[in-house]
Amino acid sequence: MDKNFNQLKRQEKEAFFMLPIITEIKRLGGQTTTKELKKSIVANCKDIPEDVFTSSKVSRNGNLYLENMYPFNFSVTSLVMAGYMDRPHPGQLVLTKKGRQFNGSAQELVDDVHKLSSPIWAERSKKNKQRKERQQQLEKENDDNEGWRTKLLMALENLTPAKFELFCRALVKKMNVDIDENIGVKLSGDGGLDGFGYMTTDDFRTTRVAIQAKKWNSDHLVSSPEVDKFRGAMDKYQAEYGIFITTSSYTRDAIQSSRIGTRVITLVDGTRLTDLIAKYELYVTPVVTYELGEFFTDDN
Repeated sequence: MDKNFNQLKRQEKEAFFMLPIITEIKRLGGQTTTKELKKSIVANCKDIPEDVFTSSKVSRNGNLYLENMYPFNFSVTSLVMAGYMDRPHPGQLVLTKKGRQFNGSAQELVDDVHKLSSPIWAERSKKNKQRKERQQQLEKENDDNEGWRTKLLMALENLTPAKFELFCRALVKKMNVDIDENIGVKLSGDGGLDGFGYMTTDDFRTTRVAIQAKKWNSDHLVSSPEVDKFRGAMDKYQAEYGIFITTSSYTRDAIQSSRIGTRVITLVDGTRLTDLIAKYELYVTPVVTYELGEFFTDDN
């Protein structure tokens, strides 16, 4: 790639995403969720920045948005239109036979996708009267799906370090870990831990669990030295299991470091953190909404 990814225009980013999307879904067995797909792209595609899905900008209206979500979503939709993938349910992607058998270059993929998807986009544009309306609708859909995550992460980033560590311990407690009342509850002097607990399985086996919490913004990724330091703190208390939680994300080296050795460390980035908060409804309230079916949007 001649340009750095961040120097690409929006349409160039849309095109560049296509081959990594196909490649990573193949790596994941031919079907996956959009969340797992994004995680796999970050972990394995060296030409795409590690903060590609966490980097944010402020819109003209003053709202914070994830700048690369639109080109990513556009690429996914174009690949579906061109017959390389199916989307059986929102958030789920399955390669078709055409997608599984594709072994061409990035440019060959882009050319074929544009040839097949452009007429469909053009027809949608006519129905919406203007291409601008179509773009605004896609951006609105993206805001509806991802906006709450951005607001939640901003709220977490505004917590004090002590309050964020308290929050992380409360979350892990919701995950059936009995939190120790003494280890990891002080701001200093606990060997680098932000929490410690015990998890008992169905066969009555108890595992010592260490917790690390880093309240960093999206521009500050957690690196491998931070993971190694946490593993050292786990050694001090003979923890068999580690949970590293951040509002940001992790470098590729940090992901690899977490998998080294006999004790794998579970990494929880900002996206997974918001998922867990929603799942356990920790200091958040779900709002029910409905998506209209095709019957209401099909002119036929």
